Amino acid sequence: MIYADYNGSSPLLTPVREYLKKRLNTDLYANPNAIHSISQKLSRGIEKCREVIAEAVGCYPDQIFFNSGSSEGISHIFHSILDQADAGKKIIITSPIEHSVIPNALAYYEAKKGFTLKQVEIDKDGFVQIASLEKLLNENKGKVAMVTIMAANNETGVIQPYVEMANLCRTHGVEFFSDTTQLIGKGEFNFEKSGLDYAVCSGHKLGALSGSGFVVVKEPPKLSPLVFGSTQERGLRGGTQHYLGIETLAIAMKDFSDNAQKLKALEVEKLKFEADIKKAFPEAVIVGEGAKRLAGTTLIGYPGIHGQAVQIELESHDIFVTTSAACTDNQPETSKVLKAMGVNDQIGRGVIRISLSYSHGEKEYSAMASALKAAYTKLRKIQSF
Repeated sequence: MIYADYNGSSPLLTPVREYLKKRLNTDLYANPNAIHSISQKLSRGIEKCREVIAEAVGCYPDQIFFNSGSSEGISHIFHSILDQADAGKKIIITSPIEHSVIPNALAYYEAKKGFTLKQVEIDKDGFVQIASLEKLLNENKGKVAMVTIMAANNETGVIQPYVEMANLCRTHGVEFFSDTTQLIGKGEFNFEKSGLDYAVCSGHKLGALSGSGFVVVKEPPKLSPLVFGSTQERGLRGGTQHYLGIETLAIAMKDFSDNAQKLKALEVEKLKFEADIKKAFPEAVIVGEGAKRLAGTTLIGYPGIHGQAVQIELESHDIFVTTSAACTDNQPETSKVLKAMGVNDQIGRGVIRISLSYSHGEKEYSAMASALKAAYTKLRKIQSF
């Protein structure tokens, strides 16, 4: 079996599996906020995990706040910035290629809180144009509450110029949040060097337990509680900590740091795979091909062939992929992200997303190339649209 949907959700890493087998046989279970010795041992363990993760993402431990994942983290950040924004700052700058959680949240702030949304321009590869962001910041001086533009796209894998955007926002005195869900644990990232004000992570994207995650905040006092509780996470995220999830997060982050050098070899194999497919089928399109992308992500389409049909053919070979994004996999239409990039329905409705991790390489790509060639050969004889 080849599972190729790591951008959707990563299987538990082998080190995480091995850890849990041992961990579940211990008696170390308690509320880490109590004062008895078992709780205090758990509490110290959480802080050790915070230190490990901080080292991996390039920040200070007290800049990390554990939660359930990126959706909660994004809501927490938006609440902290937008619900506390000055009355004269009612503009939010974003992009047309965000993961659905961002436009859904922003729609609420637009409809219920009176904010106005403005979008930066992107090129044909879905790459944000810095000049467009600069223009919007200049045109709306003193009126921008925040800029929220992702670091790496979940569908195309295109890595955005988040460092340059952060520098520009800092020059204009505007808070900048970049959705790093697809970048942390999949590509090079250092919070301090990035210049970001906020970042997020979901544990299930990098082989930790689902329901675990964290936000990183440059200036923690700016964070306002979204989930109310007691003293957990220094009073900024209520609820008993998901300490098993936090422990697996630390293991996953450490494993990525130890193996990050494998990303270069993964990208080499990905590019060989893409070249092989395009040589056999020149009509095939690699979306975002002209931009820097995540090492293991390919979004590919064949004109006139439904992505779901290709998905089914690949599954018959025990290869599991998605169409565009896992959260919209049951919608056989061109995604909003691809429409914003100018991708027509002939390609957009036919794309499949292949996403692998640093543990993969030539073996997996070779098997997928054979299966995809067979699928395209079969399906182009019965093109469905």
